[in-house]
Amino acid sequence: MFIEDLHCRVALATIFYAFAMGVWGAFNYILLRGLSSNYLGGLVIAEILILVQGVLGIILVITGHWPADVLHFLYGVVSALSWPGVYAYTHGETSRREMGIYALISFFIFGLAIRAMMTGAGAAGATCLTH
Repeated sequence: MFIEDLHCRVALATIFYAFAMGVWGAFNYILLRGLSSNYLGGLVIAEILILVQGVLGIILVITGHWPADVLHFLYGVVSALSWPGVYAYTHGETSRREMGIYALISFFIFGLAIRAMMTGAGAAGATCLTH
């Protein structure tokens, strides 16, 4: 099904993008840099990617395609709320401290996205990677 494949591909993009945002953030943190407008723009793109993933997932559920484990929904919701939650927590500050927080949260979302893929497909979790 087209939507299932698209949901799978966006999941892979989310995994790689969150990892890239974590590496970028960690690199900036190590170099004593704060948040830049480029990094914040990257976070907006990442959040849009996660929201698109959620919309595709909702379409799948409406059409009767449920994940193997309902924890899949929890991982998706937490992923979608993590970056905006950090923004609210830090009040939009852009210092080095916030850079470190965003880097950590990006790696956290990376892990959540991997776990979401595992719970979404169940025993056939590798099928997304073999298409």
